[in-house]
Amino acid sequence: MGPPMPVYRLYLDTAEWANSNQGVLSVIIFLVSMFLGWVSGIFSALIMKPKFKIDLIEGPTFCCTFPIGLRHFENEVHRTGFVLYLKISNIGFSPSSICDISIAYHWSLKPFSLLWLRYSIGWFWLHRQSVSIHDFQVEIGENIKFYPFLTQRSVVSGKEQSTYLKVGQEINGVVYFEQEDSWGGCFPAVKGGKVAIKVQVRDAFGRKYSRKCFIPPLSLEEARKFNPSFGTTHAKLRNQKLPFDGFE
Repeated sequence: MGPPMPVYRLYLDTAEWANSNQGVLSVIIFLVSMFLGWVSGIFSALIMKPKFKIDLIEGPTFCCTFPIGLRHFENEVHRTGFVLYLKISNIGFSPSSICDISIAYHWSLKPFSLLWLRYSIGWFWLHRQSVSIHDFQVEIGENIKFYPFLTQRSVVSGKEQSTYLKVGQEINGVVYFEQEDSWGGCFPAVKGGKVAIKVQVRDAFGRKYSRKCFIPPLSLEEARKFNPSFGTTHAKLRNQKLPFDGFE
């Protein structure tokens, strides 16, 4: 007993059309193959890309606002330093390099001013890292542990880490930001004993990866336990005397 007549008839008609239109069928097959190849190429390109994961790890991670002994009209001039001990992992499917690291925070301003809307609701960015004069460190018993820098050469060892990350590779290190002269409410807002910051990493392909974190604010005395030259980068570059350092 054969197949139902309509199905059998459709089979014969299809076979006859294919035999009569082999050229057209070849073109259709070619176009479909190109389309599938194009789609699979796009899919592969979307998959085969780096993806950086940002984490804060235990170590010197804090911010500190300190006066520098100057005044801007009636306002005391201050600077703010940020230290982050980061771990950046490439969890994507393609290698890439860390090119730039930026951080942002909210200003501590009174509500309902124009600057409050811009920098207390929005973010104030620091796009350029500062060079730390000394390595960050911590005393462990009678020994001193030096933390590696992420993008700066170590002052102690002279070593510099490679920021090229293969798939599945990670790197740990300290980044340091020292803000220029500021006054008024241009310093980090503290809520619940923490400062909200945003860390942004840009890779060699221009892709950006961000993470919001919360870090503690420390006093200058506490901050300088991790680095005796904390907060002095701008002053050293300008040969400027600070109230807490005796520059010659």
